[in-house]
Amino acid sequence: MKVVIVGAGFAGLRLARELSNQEGIQVLLLDQYNYHQFQPLFYQVATAGLDASNISFPLRKIFQKSKNVRIRMAEVQAIRSEDNIIEADIGNFEYDILVIATGADTNFFGNEQLKMHTLPMKSTVEALQLRHRLIHNFEDALLIKDEDLLRKLLTVVIVGGGPTGVELSGAIAELKLNVLPKDYPDLDFSKMKIMLLEGSDKTLVSMSEKSSIKSKAYLEKLGVEVITKCFVKDYDGNRITTTDGRIIDSSLVIWAAGIKGNVPEGIDKTVVVKGNRIKVDRFNKVDGMDNVYALGDVAYMETNLYPTGHPQVASVAVSQADQLAKNLKRTLADKNKEAYEYRDKGSMATIGKNLAVVDIPKPKLHFGGLFAWLIWMGLHLFLLVGVKNRIQVFINWIYNYFTSDQSLRLIFKAFYKENKVDEEVKRMHQEPLEVL
Repeated sequence: MKVVIVGAGFAGLRLARELSNQEGIQVLLLDQYNYHQFQPLFYQVATAGLDASNISFPLRKIFQKSKNVRIRMAEVQAIRSEDNIIEADIGNFEYDILVIATGADTNFFGNEQLKMHTLPMKSTVEALQLRHRLIHNFEDALLIKDEDLLRKLLTVVIVGGGPTGVELSGAIAELKLNVLPKDYPDLDFSKMKIMLLEGSDKTLVSMSEKSSIKSKAYLEKLGVEVITKCFVKDYDGNRITTTDGRIIDSSLVIWAAGIKGNVPEGIDKTVVVKGNRIKVDRFNKVDGMDNVYALGDVAYMETNLYPTGHPQVASVAVSQADQLAKNLKRTLADKNKEAYEYRDKGSMATIGKNLAVVDIPKPKLHFGGLFAWLIWMGLHLFLLVGVKNRIQVFINWIYNYFTSDQSLRLIFKAFYKENKVDEEVKRMHQEPLEVL
């Protein structure tokens, strides 16, 4: 059985590992990168808390002892299901079973202005770009005297009050409180504003009411201005306009307001539903296709417990991969396949040091503060790929806990992209600098 897996995220990697060294199955894992990215900690890379290498792991190293898993670094261009062929930039691949585990990307809801000028955070590269943009803004702020431009540079806006937006807001707020005043003593950080804009009436809308209330309180305690019931209409690189007429000047807007599935070309458009997800049955098989499956964020499965589809989180992706691996093995053994059912183990989000929220559905429990923060840290350490990565992340966290500082605030020009404010800084910077 030739199984081709497209995507090495949580679902694709888990499936390949579960099928590793399984007799009767050949596995080809395709991904545009040669490493697995641990998405839940992107925000710590973006805020200089962790190095990118701490949350990435080479795919080939994972499968060094595997006899049946092969890796190819490729971008899938189209699927020809009638011929059982995948077209990629490096050539074509045949399959008996195709598994689409391409995950999700940032959803700008068709707004090209937002796509052009805001910064998303759905890959390690994007997290690094965000880090460099954030730090470079403070370097630029040292060079100017114009108050309007200074206000733009010192205003950071995060759009989207889900886990990503909440965690990122808290991390930037801690930088402002503990690190930036020491790095940039020439700047007045009382003028720096961190704003979190959320379209619904609360943060962490997918979690419990207690978690939503606590997360907002924690953010405000750290100095974040949380604005709910606020939808962003446009952003031109300098100014945000919202649907309720609010105008916010900012040179850095981080977009964490939505995701959409990465659906390859060749999938019948009739099975692509809201959120650009592929409709699948209870066995994760794509509707209308006999040997094509979809897992994780790109898959949409309706069940009695989840009539509008499962949440797009890592635990769903991993458990779907586990079930599909069992079913493929059952197929080889001529046994009946088992339908997938998601068992929610809970959800969590961290806001800052000693500040986190955890919800557990059965028994129905809620934790906040230090205990929740320790649970969050322990789980994420466990989920990281590679012992070395776990040790490095743990050491970084311990060091940061006692020092509230890191030495990763580096600007690499290869990742840095200039924007409109850079052009304004250059135009206004005509007089010799005075450095005391």
